[in-house]
Amino acid sequence: MAPKTPLLDQIRTPADLRKFPESDLRQIADELRAETIDAVSVTGGHLGAGLGVVELTAAIHYVFNTPDDILIWDVGHQCYPHKILTDRRDRIRTLRQKDGLSGFTKRAESKYDPFGAAHSSTSISSGLGFAVGRDLKGKDNDVICVIGDGAMTAGMAYEAMNNAGWLGNRLIVVLNDNEMSIAPPVGALSNYLTRLLSSKEYRNLRRLGQEVAEKLPHPIEVAAKRAEEYARGMFTGGTLFEELGFYYVGPIDGHNMDQLVPVLKNLRDTDLPGPVLLHAVTVKGKGYDPAEKSDDKYHGVGTFNVVTGAQDKGKSNAPSYTKVYAESLIKEAREDETIVAITAAMPDGTGLDVFGKEFPDRTFDVGLAEQHAVTFSAGLAAEGLKPFTSIYSTFLQRAFDQIVHDVAIQKLPVRFAIDRAGLVGADGQTHAGAFDVTYLSCLPGMVVMACGDEADLRHMVATAVAYDEGPIAFRFPRGEAVGVDMPERGEVLEIGKGRILQEGNKVALLNFGGRLAECMKAADALAARGLPTTIADARFSKPLDTKLVETLAREHEVLITIEEASIGGFATQVLNHLVKNDLITDGLKIRPMFLPDRFQEQAKPVEMYEDAGLNAHQITEMALSALGEQTLDQPARA
Repeated sequence: MAPKTPLLDQIRTPADLRKFPESDLRQIADELRAETIDAVSVTGGHLGAGLGVVELTAAIHYVFNTPDDILIWDVGHQCYPHKILTDRRDRIRTLRQKDGLSGFTKRAESKYDPFGAAHSSTSISSGLGFAVGRDLKGKDNDVICVIGDGAMTAGMAYEAMNNAGWLGNRLIVVLNDNEMSIAPPVGALSNYLTRLLSSKEYRNLRRLGQEVAEKLPHPIEVAAKRAEEYARGMFTGGTLFEELGFYYVGPIDGHNMDQLVPVLKNLRDTDLPGPVLLHAVTVKGKGYDPAEKSDDKYHGVGTFNVVTGAQDKGKSNAPSYTKVYAESLIKEAREDETIVAITAAMPDGTGLDVFGKEFPDRTFDVGLAEQHAVTFSAGLAAEGLKPFTSIYSTFLQRAFDQIVHDVAIQKLPVRFAIDRAGLVGADGQTHAGAFDVTYLSCLPGMVVMACGDEADLRHMVATAVAYDEGPIAFRFPRGEAVGVDMPERGEVLEIGKGRILQEGNKVALLNFGGRLAECMKAADALAARGLPTTIADARFSKPLDTKLVETLAREHEVLITIEEASIGGFATQVLNHLVKNDLITDGLKIRPMFLPDRFQEQAKPVEMYEDAGLNAHQITEMALSALGEQTLDQPARA
């Protein structure tokens, strides 16, 4: 049963919200929280972070004139309550579904989403861009950035703050502090000080004091300024932000409307010309007991029962690839004490939470700082350890420069475990692991592997442990594995050597990565039409198994490469070898199959792969078309 929300029912846009008296904001926030919980129970998604910013969301939209005033959320998965208040409540139960609302802010979706944010720590940089652009155009709107849920652990946020403090443009940054301990606990004294420090009277008094100090002899002026900074820092903990050029206000209880609204009004009406930071302390999962009690604060959930909090778990016929990776690494680490594991704020998602329980001293979560994670790993490798840098494909993109300069050029044996390779479903285009094969395979000395099933993943973990000649990467998909028999321990694979699983003489399917099971289905369909098909699993994009490629090209009429990666990846390596060595004969038909050259919208993975043209029947169609055979009738979409 949907929650009763009599006030929220009257709000379609923030303009409607601003019609209510301030005294109604507490009830509106309560109804907004209930609606968020109920919606996510239906769709799944990021719950805890959104619950933590319910009051901030309502207060900011109430005080500021959005969308004329720019509001940027960072990380974007905090935005569910924001979407409800910004003309999208009628579609909120389509979150992360095909043709539904994105789980992140998205410019194409609403004028209330001025900047898309699916990765972290981008709000201050983009907000500064909005602020500088506003000033160049002579406009007077506000720009508000809400940064939190760990996003302040990334260096990009501090680079932006340093630049913002130097430029001095007016900008409001709200630090949603739901996990860190930057300042003393929020209490009556600090709440009073926050309101005082954000008030016009205090700012005028401070300005007068500064003007007087400037007329004093220089040593006394410096001493006066230092005393004032010390006093503010002692009570507020804002010295770091002040040194970066921000006027610091806080900490404040981010769930208390009686504190939030007056302080936000003070910041809105301030005559301070430069950037301001409001430090709001919140509780992730606030207002929903199962989320508040959860270790991960219900960060990401499937559908669940609102009353009990129990999440719906589908029946699994096979372990997840992530679990196989974690278990395989644990087995190897028991035998090799030089193995260490690194993650960038995703211990659960990469399986390193399990590894960390057994090897806490050999597990390092560096926060949302992928660039640092890679260079930190490079240092570990240079010291003689075996770092397994476990990062989602889409997040590893952020550290490409470090992979090049700090790892590849120095030939350091960093092991890159790339989770979420390929299409990922509900998280959509921003989280698809589409590009790692391309951007890694172009690097000299980089070994690039992809597993076709979970047993092969276990072998690749063992191979990475044994390989010390330079960097090595292995990628694996999100979700449930194939269900093949598993070896107790992985075997070390010969570098650059693929495998043949089935032999034919008409069509060759050369797979790289997670489409192996679809290739097998396609081979069965082709065999049923009297077309003997070879199934080969390349295992390596670089170095390429050139002997395998040459054999397939020489002995088959059609050679199809299949990969869940972008153009420029595995197929490019194959075609480059064949062309350079004049191995494409008149009778050979080569057909590369890879992800389309566009960003794909969210849907179920099977639907996304259907849209990408990489399901079994489409592989079959490609082979039949190349042979000039009559193609199959297009089956209904899954």
